[in-house]
Amino acid sequence: MRPDRMMPGGGLYRRLSRFALIGIASTLIYAICAFLLSALPGSALPAAPASVVAYIIAAFFSYAGHKYVTFVSSGSHGFEAPRFILLTALGLGFSWLLPLILVNGLGTRPVLSIAVICVVVPAFNYFVLDRWVFAPAARIRAAS
Repeated sequence: MRPDRMMPGGGLYRRLSRFALIGIASTLIYAICAFLLSALPGSALPAAPASVVAYIIAAFFSYAGHKYVTFVSSGSHGFEAPRFILLTALGLGFSWLLPLILVNGLGTRPVLSIAVICVVVPAFNYFVLDRWVFAPAARIRAAS
């Protein structure tokens, strides 16, 4: 366990706060982009492609924010970026599938799929970012 996880009022709480701030900003970027691309009159994109494009835009901000602010990682981009891309691809798949099911399949409004994505993906991401993407290389080697 990293020392910052054990410090009451220390690293864990600060990290969670930073994660929340970066996550909220990323989520807002996603939601605004998805809304603008899918819900405004004259928009050419259906809900699922709009969601994917919005997710990709938010992912650029998310990687930089979590690497440099949340986890303050000194790991190489060559090590961390591919892992982040894989995690993002999982979220991207979810952001594609959910609108297909909810909007195209069940006929709900796009805002419902946007809201679900905005809740589920960040919770999953924190766990994976902390334990695998930005985890110290020594801890990853010890676990394998």
